[in-house]
Order: sequence, then C-alpha cells, then structure tokens
Amino acid sequence: MWNRVVVNGVANKYEVNDGKVSVQFADPSLNFTVSLKNSLKNERSIFRQPKKMFVVSDIEGQFEGFRNLLLVNKIIDEKYNWTYGKGHLVICGDLFDRGLAVTETMWLIYRLEYLAEKAGGYVHTILGNHDIMNLSGDLRYIQPKYTESAKLMRLDYMSLFDKSSELGRWLRTKNTIEKIGDNLCMHAGVSPIINELGHSIKQINTICRPFYDQVKMLQGVGDPKIDPFFMGNSSLFWYRGYFFEPKATEAEVSSTLEIFKVKRIIVGHTIVEGNIAFYYGEKVLGIDVNRHGGDHQAAIYENGVWFAVNDKAEKRTILKH
Repeated sequence: MWNRVVVNGVANKYEVNDGKVSVQFADPSLNFTVSLKNSLKNERSIFRQPKKMFVVSDIEGQFEGFRNLLLVNKIIDEKYNWTYGKGHLVICGDLFDRGLAVTETMWLIYRLEYLAEKAGGYVHTILGNHDIMNLSGDLRYIQPKYTESAKLMRLDYMSLFDKSSELGRWLRTKNTIEKIGDNLCMHAGVSPIINELGHSIKQINTICRPFYDQVKMLQGVGDPKIDPFFMGNSSLFWYRGYFFEPKATEAEVSSTLEIFKVKRIIVGHTIVEGNIAFYYGEKVLGIDVNRHGGDHQAAIYENGVWFAVNDKAEKRTILKH
C-alpha cells in the first residue's frame, strides 16, 4: 500500500517508515514528518462559529508562500507545530496545479489536521476546480515533474491520487461546500441555479462526493443530478458571477444567504484587484490573490472583526461591526 505514498520529485522526496511520511526538500530546514492516520472519514458539512478563523484559497503548490503566511500569522511555528489553539484554518479550494510543491502542501495540511483537532481547533479543506480536475484526469495545468516522477516509479500519475492511495483517499473525504458558523465557504460560489435546487449543504456534499473522480468522463453526457454542481458556469467549482458578467444580482446573493442561513459567502477562484475584500454590501468575501506573482494573503476573523493579512505581518481591517 505504502508505495502509493512514496513520490520522488525533482527537488524533494518522500519516504515512509513505521507509518510516518518524511517530506524532504532541497533546503533541509523545510523538512517535516507526517504520521499517517489510522482511519479516514468524510468531513462534516456544518460547524459552529469559531472565535477565530484563518481563511485562504488557491494555494496551488506554492508551499513556501503558504508556509510563511501561516508562520508569520502564528498559525504554526517553524517546526510545523499548530500554534493557533482553538482557531480554525479554512482552505477554500485548489491545492493542485501550477506550483512545484503540490503534494508537499497536501502533506502539511494532512499533518495540521491532526495537530489542530488535538488542540481544540480545526482544519477545513474544501475542494476547488483544480482538485476535481486532477482527481478525474483533467491534467492540463499540472507541472511536468509530477508525470515524470510517476514514470520513474513505473506508475500512472492518476494512481498517485486514486482510491487506494493515502492522499487520494484523504481528498475524497473533503467537501464541496461547508457552513462554518455565519459563513458559507466554497471555492467559486453559489449560482442562482444552485439556489433553485433547494438542497441542503449536507445534501450537496452527499450528491457530489461520489463523482469527484468521474467529472471528466461525464462531460457532455448530461446528468441533471450532478451537472449543476460540476459543469459550466453554474458549478460550485467554476462560478464567477460575483465578479464577472453576467454578474449575480443583489437579490440572488441575498437569496443564497437566506437559503443557507448565513451572513456571508466566502470564495476563492477569482482574482480581483483589491482582494482580499468584501462585495455586495459585505455579503461576499473574495479571498483569491495572485500567489504565483508573490502575493500571499489570507483573511482573519477574530473578536468579531475581519482583517486581511499577508506574509509580511501586515494587517488591515476589512470589516468591523
């Protein structure tokens, strides 16, 4: 089983001994280990409002930027220990593609899940379009090093994240949408079509989870049960209606808040100049920024106030009531 965990990269590698994964970098100061979990189970869909939240999206293999962001804002320490207490770390999609340290990022999040829960906190990983693309075989944005590494091990790249691999099993436990207190969190957004379906958050996750690795195969087939969630501009993974034309109306956004009984919607997926910022009268929080261009930011909620923070320890208030 564990040969599916071992992945040799261009500048880093993984070794498994006695149930622990050793993640190694060219710079040994970045190395860390991960204890494999005894079991994996599907995530809950609804959580109480935590007193503090750190919300980020679209990491896409930018490991060092992500690490520094967590370190500077006291979510972790230099040894990758959890230092955020009962706070919640929320990742609104897109671990895969573009960057050179995708699997390293996943192993770090995997590690932090255990440490956070042990401290009374939580790590939420919500899937985005690039995550679904990789699980289902749409590999147009992956870095060549990953397919090359798989070939060196005489494996198909897809087997690294299939149902028998540790990371593949782990990813399949994740949700498409979550309610965390007053916040509705997903990758792209909730389109009017999703509103009209009238499904609960739990129902949406139950409907979507079996199809994470089948989306590419089902394109063009036309399945009314899953198309609104996975295909085209209505998808929870692809919707851009909060930012681009045809834009959602104020009434449509308000309808989403009413249906799901929340105060705001938090999304990544769409980079907008000025993010991290609120839109639609503080009803939508956009958190996607150009990480590949060196812009590493996140949103923090603490003491009833929302802030935007970066990897330079700079902090600005974006919402205060």
